[in-house]
Amino acid sequence: MPETPQETNVIHHEVRVAASRETVFSYFTDPAKLVEWMGAQATVDPRPGGVCRIVFRPLEADATAMTGSFVEVEPPNRLVLTWGWELEPLAVPPQSTSVEVDLRTEGDETVVRLTHSRLPAPSVDFHNAGWGHYLPRLVAVAGGLDPGHDPWQAEASARR
Repeated sequence: MPETPQETNVIHHEVRVAASRETVFSYFTDPAKLVEWMGAQATVDPRPGGVCRIVFRPLEADATAMTGSFVEVEPPNRLVLTWGWELEPLAVPPQSTSVEVDLRTEGDETVVRLTHSRLPAPSVDFHNAGWGHYLPRLVAVAGGLDPGHDPWQAEASARR
């Protein structure tokens, strides 16, 4: 695993989804479901040591991919994976940070608690905005709604 800078930060997000933990968990571990709310292409092997790679805007000049690996997979309660970017300008090398997803049932909903840690200070705002954008899309699609076309995916196409 790449070295993480000494000074790092943690961000937290929590959302409620009108679906079971099993359903929500599948949106993190099934590549077809994952790209319904985040990214355009995904390769996932949800077992400890298995790959997680999400490609954003694959046909664009500014395409990039997140590359990580699963560390813990405890269906349908928890998963932990490493996270980083293949593009150097993002300053977060592949597998250099950690994303923890904890799921708990409250009534008819699932509470998703996401913790992204080991983030270098310059990348905190970028990742905070990213999770702030994508988690509401997860809430919609896992809850049975259409999240609509991802405007972040559309931005690059519109610039052409």
